[in-house]
Amino acid sequence: MDSAQDSPAAPPPGPARWLDDAERVDVALYAAIARTPTPALDRAMARLSHAADYSRLSLVSAAVLAAAGGHSGRRAAVDGLVAVGVTSSVVNLAAKPLGRRRRPDRAAEHVPVARHVRMPSSTSFPSGHSAAAFAFATGVGHALPRAAIPLRGLAALVAYSRVHTGVHYPGDVVAGALIGTVLAQLATHARDRRAAQRP
Repeated sequence: MDSAQDSPAAPPPGPARWLDDAERVDVALYAAIARTPTPALDRAMARLSHAADYSRLSLVSAAVLAAAGGHSGRRAAVDGLVAVGVTSSVVNLAAKPLGRRRRPDRAAEHVPVARHVRMPSSTSFPSGHSAAAFAFATGVGHALPRAAIPLRGLAALVAYSRVHTGVHYPGDVVAGALIGTVLAQLATHARDRRAAQRP
């Protein structure tokens, strides 16, 4: 008698197993990036990651849009900054406490010291830098779609810089980008509805 027929079928993978597999892939990607020598990128990514602290890049971009973009530029700047404010509040006050993911261990993964930036004390999931950067780009794009193209490119670089410098796993920045994009869309639509209701 075939023993394979006697053995019970393996249970189908449930949500917990999928999450475990996703976690392993996420950690493996982080480790692969950490192990890949990129001396030409290391200092540039560290500088970019630092420049994005406290949404400084978004603030500078908003100032340029407001000064040079006329009425549409000022509206785009306001939409972008409102999106950043909403997103930062939701991520820091709700998403991160719920996520409770520990920051990566840069020493254990041998992330080169040349890449290091300050390791935040907050939890790792989702990435606040990624969320804010994508929120700003999405908010600006609501009023100025063309301006959103380079800003989304910059947001993607900021998101990658957080992994390259070792302070986030790839999954953290992907989740941050999605959250920032969705919250920015909700914020801009809410502003449009309020504006339409004004006499």
